Amino acid sequence: MNNSKPEILHAEYQEEVCEQDNIQGKNKVESDLYNFDTSVLADLDEIPTYLKVSGNKLQLMATLMGSVGFCLFGYDQGVMGSLLTLPSFRDTFPSIDTVTHPDTHTSTIQGFVIAVYEIGCLFGALVNLRLSDKYGRLKSIFLGCALMAIGAAIQCSSFTIGQFVVGRVITGLGNGLNTSSIPVYESETVRADVRGKLVMLFGAVNTGGVALSYWLDFAFYFIHSSVSFRFPIAFQILFPVLILPMLPFLPESPRWLSKHGRFREAAKVFAAFEGTSINDPIVLGEIDRVRQSLIEEKEAGKGLSMRKALFSQGKHRNFHRMMLGLCSQILQQLTGINLVTYYAGTIFESYIGMSALNSRIMAACNGTEYFFFSFVPFFTIEKYGRRALMMIGSVFECFSMTMLTVFTELARQGHNKTSMGIGATVMLFVFNSAFAFGWLAMTWLLPAELTPLSIRAPANAITTAGNWSFNFMVVMITPIAFNNIHSYTYTIFAIFNFLTIPIIYFMYPETKGRTLEEMDEIFGQCPIKEPWKVVGIAKRTPYEARRYINIETSTIDSSSKSNSEAEKDIVV
Repeated sequence: MNNSKPEILHAEYQEEVCEQDNIQGKNKVESDLYNFDTSVLADLDEIPTYLKVSGNKLQLMATLMGSVGFCLFGYDQGVMGSLLTLPSFRDTFPSIDTVTHPDTHTSTIQGFVIAVYEIGCLFGALVNLRLSDKYGRLKSIFLGCALMAIGAAIQCSSFTIGQFVVGRVITGLGNGLNTSSIPVYESETVRADVRGKLVMLFGAVNTGGVALSYWLDFAFYFIHSSVSFRFPIAFQILFPVLILPMLPFLPESPRWLSKHGRFREAAKVFAAFEGTSINDPIVLGEIDRVRQSLIEEKEAGKGLSMRKALFSQGKHRNFHRMMLGLCSQILQQLTGINLVTYYAGTIFESYIGMSALNSRIMAACNGTEYFFFSFVPFFTIEKYGRRALMMIGSVFECFSMTMLTVFTELARQGHNKTSMGIGATVMLFVFNSAFAFGWLAMTWLLPAELTPLSIRAPANAITTAGNWSFNFMVVMITPIAFNNIHSYTYTIFAIFNFLTIPIIYFMYPETKGRTLEEMDEIFGQCPIKEPWKVVGIAKRTPYEARRYINIETSTIDSSSKSNSEAEKDIVV
């Protein structure tokens, strides 16, 4: 007894100390937020480097990391498309063989096995609600890559459908973490004038991953053993192996560092990405703007938990902005893109009537064309903006889905199957092209651009979860829909694409060329009960992205004010 009591007291003491440390840590972050003086950076004229580079080269390295992550995302989406009809795959997993057993039960099981990956992605994104904000963007990406490698290893070594499902869920968990962390990291590190281009690059490499998976499936089609499906699945392990060694040497997001009161480190990272010294007026101005934005958000959300902050409007219209990001992700899935991406090989072979060889060649060509068109927004997004590209994409997606219904239904009724098959094939190419330049990477860019810093990571996790939940629905119902309503499956998505056009026009403000802090000002002017007015406000608000270039003197002067004076200036 004598020995146990001190242990209990010690445990209670440790718990009390830990709690006090947490409170002190929070108080220190809050103190740094209000009291940080940019003048302490005035003598720091070094130009920081990471991976021995800075400026555009460092931005390129950070973008390369994100690009490889999204290439893995695309590869994993496309790799199953042509494997489902592969004889060796069907022999290994007969319970999802819809070629031999074209019935509702088998198509439902097949849809679930393929779509369960999205369930993993959904949970991965939800886990990231707290993970990314607490531990940082790069740590979340690191864990995501590790999980994807483990999941791929389990899938490629599977001999039972249960093991295969477990592997797909684990891979999905990793991808959910990656897809909810990488866009946030990139949006918080790259300059406003190139942010759109660089995130569009993610779309291009995503489709590059899809195309690569199709061609690899085709290459291994000629091997008559389980290697024909095991190697293409295992090949995706290469991508996280390329990313993981790079992550410890990249800088953490400067806006995440600022949120945690680490303004010196944030200034160092801002300077490294700008390719300039820490005491450069641009860096000082950026730090000051981020700090002021954080103070405004803190004052507006004082006393609110993260959950309440997400679902309250506040000064910066948190809920409004999160819902715009969420709806954009849902609308992307309702275009019907994953009907094509996941089942391209099956569509060409089972529903258009091509031979097994020709269907794989056509799927690979379709993926390649998809890849080339995904570069269009890279050159046009900063000129024409997000809204225009999305609406144009929806117009052509609606048209192609409508014509797919017509061609495939006429072919099913026996009207010149060859001509109808050619027409349907052309429409699949048109659809992929329209989606590539209109919607592919846009919905990974918008949620991060639209949401305020205080809720950016958890809001992005929720919007990504929305993407994966509707992704699951589309992938799950596709085999069932084709089995029951045949060609009219395409009609469903034609209608959704048509409805998307007025939603984008009336509800989504243009974010082209805006800093993340400028969007706070724009949404702050929008009436809570009239959310559509934000579109007009954005049009009328002048661009002020680089207005802090001559801020050196005013920044230092304003930072020397007392806390009460600073709060009066900031809190409106």
